[in-house]
Amino acid sequence: MAAKSDGAPVSLRNAIPPECPSRSDPRPPQRRPTEQRYTLSDCCWTLCALLVFFADGASDLWLAADYYLRKYYPQFVLTLVFVIVPSVVVQVLSFRWFAYDFSETVESGTAAAAVVAASGAAEQDISTKDSGERGAGRSAAAGVLPGPGTGGGARGCCRVFVWLFQALIHIFQLAQVWRYVHALYLGVQSRWHGDPERRHYYWRMMFESADISMLRLLESFLKSAPQLVLQLTIMIRANQVLPLQGLSASASLISLAWMISSYQKVLRDSRDDKLPMTYNAVIVQILWHLFTIGARTLAFALFASVFQLYFGIFIVAHWCIMTFWIIQGETDFCMSKWEEIIYNMMVGIVYIFCWFSVREGRTCCRMLIYSLSVFVENVALTTFWYLYRSTGERQSTSEFYAVAMVCVVASSYALGTFFMFVYYCLLHPDGAVSGWGYIVEKEVPVEALASPASSLPPDLVSSPPRTLQRTKGSDREPGHGIDGDVFKVRPPRGAQTPVPHLTPRTEGPVIRIDLPRKKYPAWDAHFIDRRLRKTILVLESAAPVPPRIQYRCLGTPKEVMEYETTV
Repeated sequence: MAAKSDGAPVSLRNAIPPECPSRSDPRPPQRRPTEQRYTLSDCCWTLCALLVFFADGASDLWLAADYYLRKYYPQFVLTLVFVIVPSVVVQVLSFRWFAYDFSETVESGTAAAAVVAASGAAEQDISTKDSGERGAGRSAAAGVLPGPGTGGGARGCCRVFVWLFQALIHIFQLAQVWRYVHALYLGVQSRWHGDPERRHYYWRMMFESADISMLRLLESFLKSAPQLVLQLTIMIRANQVLPLQGLSASASLISLAWMISSYQKVLRDSRDDKLPMTYNAVIVQILWHLFTIGARTLAFALFASVFQLYFGIFIVAHWCIMTFWIIQGETDFCMSKWEEIIYNMMVGIVYIFCWFSVREGRTCCRMLIYSLSVFVENVALTTFWYLYRSTGERQSTSEFYAVAMVCVVASSYALGTFFMFVYYCLLHPDGAVSGWGYIVEKEVPVEALASPASSLPPDLVSSPPRTLQRTKGSDREPGHGIDGDVFKVRPPRGAQTPVPHLTPRTEGPVIRIDLPRKKYPAWDAHFIDRRLRKTILVLESAAPVPPRIQYRCLGTPKEVMEYETTV
């Protein structure tokens, strides 16, 4: 299958592109670690995520009702606006995704061709061009995926019921709850079933988890972040803390830290070229973001309690600078240019509050620049509040109170920085990635794997999407033509990194995508392009052997330039 970001199908035929030659010297089969499976920890993590979602939303609504009963109408309106508007935006986006996923009118011929290919020869290549030219005949021959007008009255009634059910769920602002429950169901089903059903359920669970992570991350920084700053500002100006205000602010802060860490975990779990993030690492990352975002939002609230107008100017200026910085980095997250611009604007909002990696490679320098900028801003905002706190309305803070607030900001940011160092020094997923018939050293850059000079096969993604456990102890097997030590000493700067001889698995169907594989920390195209998802799911459920996903390699600078121009 080939698919371009602008939607135009392009076939790669049945030959590997000349810029991605494969090696002819096969390697001995390597020891593969146990496949990633849905565990009890994953189930508990999803349930905790549901609890965080309910706590955040319910506390905000409860606080808004309390403001209304106390006749604090400005606070009531602002609190309710920061609840309703972001929720509506997320529901619209979620329903749009559902409408596309549930529709059978989009590329049914492609899916039918995939099923035929999966049940045919040992290895087949799936192409959207083939499906466009011969999709109708193959669909009739396969007898699968009929159009919306076939299937009888019972099937039509079921479709209408599903549409009504999903419409009610999104009207009542429960799309996230439904997706969490659905992901939980799919994970349990993948646990109970054997192959090939297990693979299919695991595919769908990973897709659903990716959707939830994107939706919740968007909702958190559109709702929880401004809600947290709002409630802290109200508490500082009033010199008192209502129990519901503290509950709402705490729930918003936990939701922000939780969703950033959860997003990073799901993203790593979805990519086979990255090691998974352990739950210990996730917990430390939650603490990292909890304290840094807490210090950041408290500094915002202190400054906004005195300088409302200047605070708005500062936020807009910071967002513009961060957005331009992200755009200058030439991110590659989305399938089209306008979606990429919107994504960069959303990441600019995230950068107002915390660090968020959007580019592959060593992030030490970029993180250092961002951390120093945030530190200077926090110091400046807190200092301005300390010096001019008596000029605002209803300000009667004592010196002890003012010094205590400054110390809270400083200590919270210091604790967050400490947990950040703990994560990167002790718990960051690192090491070699091995399995699926060949070994990929993590020190080998993606450009080397995609270049013709390295004489490697094109980027392959094995099915289902899963990650590899760190190889250690008795799992290492020296001999068989490979070294027993997985973790290599990094060569000196400037030295040529030896490229391992890789041999991809050759059996089973191949889905060829006419796009270069996106670099981490971007999602793979088959996670964000819903057209690819539909074909992969059909092929995965019908193929006796897990299909391979093969991305295109851009070998020459001219081809890279042509690709970037067409996108």
